[in-house]
Formats: sequence, C-alpha cells, structure tokens
Amino acid sequence: MIKGQRVVCINDTFSPTIRALYQQLPVKDNIYTVREVFLGREKIVKGGETATVGLLLEELVNPRDPFHQGEQELGFTSERFAPLNELPDETEKIEEAVGAGAWAPA
Repeated sequence: MIKGQRVVCINDTFSPTIRALYQQLPVKDNIYTVREVFLGREKIVKGGETATVGLLLEELVNPRDPFHQGEQELGFTSERFAPLNELPDETEKIEEAVGAGAWAPA
C-alpha cells in the first residue's frame, strides 16, 4: 500500500482496549485514503521475526500512541484493508479507444 492509495476496510472488529485508546475507527466496507505508511512495532513489542505494515488514514485522526517514544499517531494494520479497485475515468477509456490527440489523414 502506498500514500494516496484508496482502500476499503475489510475488518472492523476491535477489542475493548483498542476502542478505549482510539477516537476514530474504520468501518467495514467504508473507503479510506492512505495518509501515511509505516512499519509496525510487533518485532520490538512482541519480539517476533516479522512486522506488519501500519497505516494512517486521511479520513480518521487519532491521538498519539502512548507506548511510542516518537509519539506517533495511533494507526491501523494494513491487514484490515484491501486495495480499492477503482475503474478509470470514462474520459480516459474513450481517449484510449479513439486515440485522442492522434490525427491520421484519411
């Protein structure tokens, strides 16, 4: 996932602890825009061998993470979202079909 990408929430099940920490949570089937992408802290916090990708969303703003030394905003694991498969603009389709801007004599 990249900054500016539109995503759809596929998992909005949160524990009571998460609900208490966050002010705004994503809702299943709602569309959001990725504001920032960051490396999750699972390796540091849980001592694991892997880490998840975390996301901040344009439409949701939350308080600072009380456990993060850099005071990063509370984010969401990218696993809660799927890339939105948006259709290209109709004008783009038409331009591609007729070769807009290209002129060929008859």
